[in-house]
Amino acid sequence: MITFITSLVLLVAGYAFYGWIVERVFGPDPARITPSYTNRDGVDFVPMPSWRVYLIQFLNIAGTGPIFGAIQGILFGPAAFIWIVLGCIFGGAVHDYLSGMMSLRRNGESLPEIIGDELGTTARFGVRVFSMILMVLVGAVFAQTPAGLLSSMTGGGESFVGSIPFWIIIIMAYYILATLLPIDKLIGKVYPIFGLALLIMAVGMLAGILFIGDGNMPEITEAFSNHHPASNIPIFPGLCITIACGAVSGFHATQSPMMARCLKNERLGRPVFYGAMITEGLVALIWAAAAIKFADSVSDYEGTPYQKLWALMTNGGTTNANPAIIVNAICHSWLGTVGAILAILGVVAAPITTGDTAFRSARLIAADFLHMRQDKIVWRLLLCLPIFAAAIVLMFVDFQILWRYFAWFNQTLSVFTFWAITVYLTKQHKSAIITLIPALFMTYVCTSYILVAPEGLQLSPTLSYIIAGALDLGLLVWYLMKRTSLAS
Repeated sequence: MITFITSLVLLVAGYAFYGWIVERVFGPDPARITPSYTNRDGVDFVPMPSWRVYLIQFLNIAGTGPIFGAIQGILFGPAAFIWIVLGCIFGGAVHDYLSGMMSLRRNGESLPEIIGDELGTTARFGVRVFSMILMVLVGAVFAQTPAGLLSSMTGGGESFVGSIPFWIIIIMAYYILATLLPIDKLIGKVYPIFGLALLIMAVGMLAGILFIGDGNMPEITEAFSNHHPASNIPIFPGLCITIACGAVSGFHATQSPMMARCLKNERLGRPVFYGAMITEGLVALIWAAAAIKFADSVSDYEGTPYQKLWALMTNGGTTNANPAIIVNAICHSWLGTVGAILAILGVVAAPITTGDTAFRSARLIAADFLHMRQDKIVWRLLLCLPIFAAAIVLMFVDFQILWRYFAWFNQTLSVFTFWAITVYLTKQHKSAIITLIPALFMTYVCTSYILVAPEGLQLSPTLSYIIAGALDLGLLVWYLMKRTSLAS
């Protein structure tokens, strides 16, 4: 419990102190007119209250990510607490804040254009393609998952009404509306409610951790070995890939430009971008702790808390772990009827609110590189039709193999973002060390993972670490050689 409480305090302190340092490095200008006014179109560029923008940003980047990822990550042991704290303060929150502020300074520019401006035409094209595929994939997957859950809750299967295809149609109809309508008409009204409910859910879990149940939580002394009962991947980099949302996530930088188009003042960037990421880190910490404490209190299974947690997520099996099972079990056990409602929110509403903003991001990315105006619905519809057609096709594909790569692709996108921000800060004669170190670290994580992972090249950990280290060294030398010319 000491490790958990200390981690919570460190995250809050990280916002107060390191967030202030990062803000000072960037240098927001309160007198600068933001794109929400200069480009106001009533669709995507809409000035909104900062509290509303914060809640939308939080739900955009959160969804089920900090819940499911943290539950799976704690299987590696209490090292998950360390990664969430350090990754969030020095990595994820810095990544989200600076990518959001760069977009704010560039008229709400989307991520591929930001990266292209700093890393060149080839990087711009690659990230455009990569981001579009990622957004469509996220949207498609986050329609299938809640559709299956809703079907099971409504006894679907015997007739079309209540079946998985029925719920997919309902969810896709909502996605289309959320993608086409002005941001303040649907997302701006619904998201704050869901975002607030997700925070209430986390507070309920925190109360459960502190006052309910007799399970114990591991301390930092157990953090230096791999406790995962079913994974042969080393704790590093396996843990850093498993917990993305809540620590570092490249997906977030695709979402920040949406809110950069709604901020009224640059000084609001820190509470919205850096603050939302710290909040997500708090949610991830709480769910990691709740999962392991709850599992330890279960008497139906034997073994370590990690073995019990794995057994709970697999219904006593050995494969096909489903974190939604543990979410549902904890909510019902600790919070009763209210918990049941919150569980539905966590495993149904949250994925849907991730999928709709993924599609909206895809539209904005396409509009940016095609230079298409979005003030008329006919232009928005022209961009959306092929995006939704691609998503519908993907729903007939087996995502089991593709989903294994998703976390890696997500983290790899953060690598490109970190390097682009590092180049930007260097050009601006600002302290680039705040992103250079995370850029090198995440490059090492993503490279070593794909080399050692079963879905990767399956090399030995030692060889993977050596190759990843060589790449890191090469990139560091490249940056040091280029630094003077970049700053000139």
